[in-house]
Amino acid sequence: MDNSVENPMEKSGISNLLIPSWHAPSGVHALVTTREHGASMGPWASFNLASHVGDDAAAVAANRAQLRQNLPADPPWLTQVHGTRCVDAAQVQSGVEADASFTRQRGVVCAVLTADCLPVLLFDDNASVVSAVHAGWRGLADGVIEASVAAMQTPGEQLMAWLGPAIGPTVFEVGADVRDAFLAHDAQAAQAFTPLGEGKWLCNIYLLACQRLQALNICRITSADFCTVRDIDRFYSFRRDGISGRMASCIWLE
Repeated sequence: MDNSVENPMEKSGISNLLIPSWHAPSGVHALVTTREHGASMGPWASFNLASHVGDDAAAVAANRAQLRQNLPADPPWLTQVHGTRCVDAAQVQSGVEADASFTRQRGVVCAVLTADCLPVLLFDDNASVVSAVHAGWRGLADGVIEASVAAMQTPGEQLMAWLGPAIGPTVFEVGADVRDAFLAHDAQAAQAFTPLGEGKWLCNIYLLACQRLQALNICRITSADFCTVRDIDRFYSFRRDGISGRMASCIWLE
């Protein structure tokens, strides 16, 4: 994993967007939204992009229209169910149940929504295929990254990965069931869990994702050094707030 990157995300010219700082080939573009400078009010304030969290529909539409100004097309917004399905973004419409999408077509946007879960963006050396993955702990344990790489039909050695803002390892408290789910797949997953006592563990979802990627021979990994729970001003967090909006992580080919 590339932990040497000084600025894993950079401010764009738009105050509520972040641009991954990575060694991507020309033609691969991506952005991540923050919660700042949108139309939503209350617990969704203010740049919520999710239509399923109780926010005013007109505010969500306004936020999506604002985001659209920075994208080549509207993404198909997935109905995320913490599963492993990866769909072709060029072949589906918004509302399809899936937790990842990929595309080989230029100008088609892959997007996932998160508010503690880990967004994973994947792309290849030749700028011929990209993917956006929603990796909550359940989908990660069940193989959503593996399913997405299989859908991309590209050897892992030719792929790079970027891990976006998610819940940090110092606050992600889980039960033994979560730890057991990962250890059943790989005993090395134990490295990502720190005991708290009374059957509770701190979980490093970034490390778990890196282990899954490296097992697929994807070793060029850049990780954003953020925690959605602790960064109240910039990010939504379902774990922190209960009712919250969602950020979007988007990737496309130009």
